[in-house]
Amino acid sequence: MAVRILISVLIISLFSFTYASDPSPLQDFCVAVKDNEAKVFVNGKICKNPNMVSANDFFFPGLNKPGNTSNAQGSRVTPVNVNQLPGLNTLGISLVRIDYAPYGLNPPHTHPRATEVLVVVEGTLFVGFVTSNPADPNVKNKLFTKTLYPGDVFVFPEGLIHFQFNVGKTDAFVFAGLSSQNPGVITIANAVFGSDPPINLDVLTKAFQVDANVIKYLQAPFI
Repeated sequence: MAVRILISVLIISLFSFTYASDPSPLQDFCVAVKDNEAKVFVNGKICKNPNMVSANDFFFPGLNKPGNTSNAQGSRVTPVNVNQLPGLNTLGISLVRIDYAPYGLNPPHTHPRATEVLVVVEGTLFVGFVTSNPADPNVKNKLFTKTLYPGDVFVFPEGLIHFQFNVGKTDAFVFAGLSSQNPGVITIANAVFGSDPPINLDVLTKAFQVDANVIKYLQAPFI
């Protein structure tokens, strides 16, 4: 009897994890109220009064315009998540446009709450993602990479570190869909070397197995 109960619990847990994602909507829509106008905090956004909803709550213009890539990485992400398009609230989906200068990079990062599917519109991109730590400590994290051309599609599984690099001599841009209204993003270098306050130097030197001066050098661009 105990074994059956244990098996039942495991099956329920398995299905719970399998279907884990943004909560399913319980009405036709729930247009988000701006955070500074909300009176309580919820896991998502508070719904706007349906009688006050208009077509503009489901509209975002301008993704035909290239983003400004004149920065150190040579890339620009233009997000369309619930913070830009309130009608996405509870719908479990969002969108980005990413522009890349020649040899521009969208640096290694993760989306803690979303899988990303990317389609190349213009340019040639070298993309990839790294698996989570293997159960066997003697096995390394596996890297999957691919060179993409216009019309090609690639998917980055939820939570895994991934990147895109424009290997062409011309500008490139893509559209990408994400399986969350607010997928979040953690840029690895910024988070590790540019946190406020900084991560303890002893922690980083031991983690990266390098001299403290190397860590200080890596931290310098983010201070």
